Amino acid sequence: MSLHTPPPSERRPSPTVPRGDSSSPGYRRMKWQVLLATMFCYLFYYTGRQSFGFAIPGIQAELGLSKEALGGVSAALLWCYAIGQAVNGNLADKFGGRRMVALGALLSCSLNWLVSFADGYAWLLLAWGANGFAQSMGWAPGSRVLSNWWSHSERGRAYGYYVFAAGMSSVLTYVLAQLILQAELDWRWIFRLPVLLMLCGGAAYYLLVRDQPSDLGFEPQKQEPATGDDAKPAADDDVAQETSRQRYAAVCRDPRFLAACVAIGFQSLARYGLLIWVPVYFLSTGSAGKESLGGGQWISVALPVGMALGALASGKLSDVWFRDSRWKLISLSLLAAAATSLGMYFLPRGHYAGIVVLFLAGFFAYGPQSAFWALCPDLLGRRRAGTGTGVMNTFAYAFAGLGEPLIGRMIETNAAGEVLVFPIIAVACVLGAAVAPLIRR
Repeated sequence: MSLHTPPPSERRPSPTVPRGDSSSPGYRRMKWQVLLATMFCYLFYYTGRQSFGFAIPGIQAELGLSKEALGGVSAALLWCYAIGQAVNGNLADKFGGRRMVALGALLSCSLNWLVSFADGYAWLLLAWGANGFAQSMGWAPGSRVLSNWWSHSERGRAYGYYVFAAGMSSVLTYVLAQLILQAELDWRWIFRLPVLLMLCGGAAYYLLVRDQPSDLGFEPQKQEPATGDDAKPAADDDVAQETSRQRYAAVCRDPRFLAACVAIGFQSLARYGLLIWVPVYFLSTGSAGKESLGGGQWISVALPVGMALGALASGKLSDVWFRDSRWKLISLSLLAAAATSLGMYFLPRGHYAGIVVLFLAGFFAYGPQSAFWALCPDLLGRRRAGTGTGVMNTFAYAFAGLGEPLIGRMIETNAAGEVLVFPIIAVACVLGAAVAPLIRR
């Protein structure tokens, strides 16, 4: 008996009679199990990277760092995440995503604990940047697994649920960080307690998920001819034996895919601008409205709630109304996000309408994510989906990383202060909406 176990991408179905094709009850149950386990795991993934905004005031007070410097620390995570996406998406195509997602959860939990013991800028920068690379082992590999189990006609819905779980992970992170601060624990515990849930999610994912149908004896799903503005037939059989270099070359030669990458870059700059700096806006000294609405800082929870529901809604719309032209959903959503972000700029801090407007800003700013991720297998085929997702996420987080120190500097050097985040977000959304039409044929 050979002791060598081939990687998932090289495994072949058992020569015995398959357990069924994609229409069989067993296959349908398993594809839902894969989706739900992926959602459960990613529900806790953001506890490892989106809590930083709540720690900024405490870090400033204890370590004496400026907002611009802390924006640089936040950018370090985003840039390392971007680099990791470029690497780990391709590795998911080559070796499968199951082990990578679980390992990423373990490493990110460990690095968050390391961050919690930081005593200066260099420690924060290096540990938080390394955490960004560990976090990059989650999204693209998980997306690759989903593309193996879900067909083109259902892919928007599947990614919608996936992005919804990511959005709810933001909600969970926001709530847990608020509770830790209200319990009068210092900023270090924000990096210690919530991430323990990520370990549970990673373990569940490893136990319940398989990389592709053939790992359980099912027939692979049939390749469907895709039509419309945002899709093209993907001859997966022709790329089955591609090398990593060939996959990267094929992905980077597709002009419509590159247009989608630039569009998601602006969308992610807006998204992370909101996620990191909105808590700072509401927690800032002298914030009006802290006595209203149960504490002004709790208004910030409306943002990730809106993001989660926006992802869920747009995932369904992407399949039902925009399956052949997902760029339209992206462009319309980003224009609406720009309008609602400007609404937050003009509202007084702590105003009761802020809950609704901030909810809508999150809803429209994050909603297009499901359409973006569905475009990866749509444009590139399932066998390049991991590489494509990784490259797209590289653009997303590179742009977001550029925005963080810029926003921090503008806040620190302008008398208007934290409220400036909202017009910056509006500009980024308008630019993303302008690029999105280039995705069509």
